Amino acid sequence: MKADPDAHARIAAAIADAERTTSGEIFCVLARQVSSYRDVSFGWAAAAALILPLGLIPLGFEPDWVPGLTDSWEAAHLAARDATIGHAVTAYALIQAATFLTVFLVTSLPGVRRWVTPRSVRRARVHKAAMQQFLAHGLHVTEARTGVLLFASLSDHQVEVIADEGIHSKVDQTVWAEAVAALIRGLKRRDPAAGFEAAIAQCGGVLAEHFPPSSRDRNEIEDKLVII
Repeated sequence: MKADPDAHARIAAAIADAERTTSGEIFCVLARQVSSYRDVSFGWAAAAALILPLGLIPLGFEPDWVPGLTDSWEAAHLAARDATIGHAVTAYALIQAATFLTVFLVTSLPGVRRWVTPRSVRRARVHKAAMQQFLAHGLHVTEARTGVLLFASLSDHQVEVIADEGIHSKVDQTVWAEAVAALIRGLKRRDPAAGFEAAIAQCGGVLAEHFPPSSRDRNEIEDKLVII
């Protein structure tokens, strides 16, 4: 979408059209992903490395299960026992390391990563990213505190609508559900521009009802889509 100037122009025009009937400000952000979630992969890998190798013990785990770690020659008496313990500890550590690396790499794959990351974690990080964009683009400092952010994260399959204090205090938050649904429909059809256009129209209708334009109204936030 970054290389599609027509899509950007459509969204900018939709924002301008919606803002003609309201003093509110609408801004759109599309994120490819808000987090690498490497910490989640690390957590799964660490847990697997600690737990999964324990399953080998009831199976009669032996150091020679790791190729090349031992040979066919045996030392005598106490030295043999010490060597066996050392080989066992080394073998177990190698299996743990291999388990950690395998699970970390597998859970780093985009499809797997989304499946193993708790929805609450993804939702919290998308919300945090949306709030950062809300503040970074000055939607919190509009004259009447009537800024609205439409935020979508492609990799997380999450959408956020954030309304500033002036709107939040007057509008029931359930009214934004239609805007969210409209944006999600566009994303599911792989047509983000159409989704944003529909969501902008929904937000514009809500804002026009509660915040009609005034004679001194001005465009405080540039009408555009930002891709991060």
